[in-house]
Amino acid sequence: MSFFAAIGSALGRYAVFSGRARRSEYWWFVVFTTLVGVAADIADAVLGTTFERTTDGIDAWLPSFGLVGTVVNLLLFLPSLAVGVRRLHDTDRSGWWLLIGLVPIVGAIVLLVFFVLDSTPGTNSYGNDPKTRTGRRVVWLDDPETGTR
Repeated sequence: MSFFAAIGSALGRYAVFSGRARRSEYWWFVVFTTLVGVAADIADAVLGTTFERTTDGIDAWLPSFGLVGTVVNLLLFLPSLAVGVRRLHDTDRSGWWLLIGLVPIVGAIVLLVFFVLDSTPGTNSYGNDPKTRTGRRVVWLDDPETGTR
C-alpha cells in the first residue's frame, strides 16, 4: 500500500474499529502523524502559540504542546486509535490489547511487537485478509490459454 493510499484509507475510516489494517497502512499512518506533529510544533513555534509552563515542579517532564499541536492531536487521536485496533485485528488480536500500552516500557514493547508481526493469513475472526483481492474482479488482458486479447 502506498503512502497516500494508506493515509486515505486510515482517514477515510477514521472511526471504524472493525476490520483489518495491513502493516503498511498502519506504519504509513504513523509516519504521516509524525510529520504532521512536527509541522504543528514548527507552526506553534513560529506563531508563538506554545503554552507557557514552569520548568520546576511535578509537570516539568511533560512535553509542552501549543495550540496548533493540541488541535492536531485531538483531530488525529480517533483515526490513530482506529487504525491501531484494526492492525491488532489483522494479527488476530482484540483491540483491547491497546490498553497494554498504559504499562510503562513493557506495554510499548509488546505493542511494537504486535504491530510489526505479519498478518494472519486468510480470514480470521475479524474479517478477510486485506492482502488478498477478495471481492474484486480480475480482468485478463490476454487469454491465458491462447495469449490473445
